[in-house]
Amino acid sequence: MKHLATILTLLVITALLSACSDSPANTFQGYGEGEYVYISSPIGGALKEIHVTRGQTVQQNASLFTLDQDFERAAVKKARHELQAAQNNLANLEKGKRPSEIATILARLKQAKASSALAQIEYTRRVKLISEHTISQEELDRAKSDYDQKSQQVHEIASELATARLGARSDEIRAAAAQALQAQAALEQALWNLNQKKQNAPQAGLVFDTLYRAGEWVPAGKPIVSLLPPSNVEVIFFVPEQLVGSLSIGQKAEVIFDGASNSILTEIYYISPSAEYTPPVIFSSESRAKLVFRIKAKPKINDAHLLHPGQPVDVTIPALSP
Repeated sequence: MKHLATILTLLVITALLSACSDSPANTFQGYGEGEYVYISSPIGGALKEIHVTRGQTVQQNASLFTLDQDFERAAVKKARHELQAAQNNLANLEKGKRPSEIATILARLKQAKASSALAQIEYTRRVKLISEHTISQEELDRAKSDYDQKSQQVHEIASELATARLGARSDEIRAAAAQALQAQAALEQALWNLNQKKQNAPQAGLVFDTLYRAGEWVPAGKPIVSLLPPSNVEVIFFVPEQLVGSLSIGQKAEVIFDGASNSILTEIYYISPSAEYTPPVIFSSESRAKLVFRIKAKPKINDAHLLHPGQPVDVTIPALSP
């Protein structure tokens, strides 16, 4: 298309420089053009199916093509399993010990309390006996030591029970939570890769061309479908240097072409800041007549389908009427 535009530009410039004296002073030659939207996938793969054909008009979000997705589906399945495992591990750490383990610790605590209570009774009895000089001081000391040990054991098991009910340590829980978030991000990335293998139309437009066929390998980033939205259709024409200063952005221009019953109204949105053709001599009053400037105008959305890229047109600017 770039070669076609170059050829058309040269033809238009040549026609302008050799225009007949009976051509209206406010009518200029040009051609239809389009700014194409090239749709591709950022991930390469075999083209499984293409859902559109050349010349077809599609609506926004219409399915355009699908690449093979087997690898990406497997990656999504793996990521989902890893996320489930990470979430289960986090939940397990937050719950603490299982009910059966808690029950075992409670039983040990109950036994330790009973032993401590018995040791207390034995110690109290020996305190009374030592005052009656019935037992030795050594026997009393052994009873006191046994009672202290049993009491300490009660405290230890009670602390173990409290820890078991709290669950894992806070730093372990935070590490497990971070692993769960990492697994969630990996799943989102896998889903994004899967979705990129199927592309939809970003906006309504004409399917100008399909560049691959089903079964072919498509490298990452290579366009598969080119769209021409109505808003991207335009008319390019050229005006002499003497008239370019009379034009302004937003100015109306009427376009006529072969087979058209009525002209199409367009609006100028671009005026080239430099000349398209510069002769290899110092500018003079004669050489300035050879300078032409590129002008771009857009039709209304409803009229865009009437124009085709490369189509020769005549553009009339009513404001330049003598």
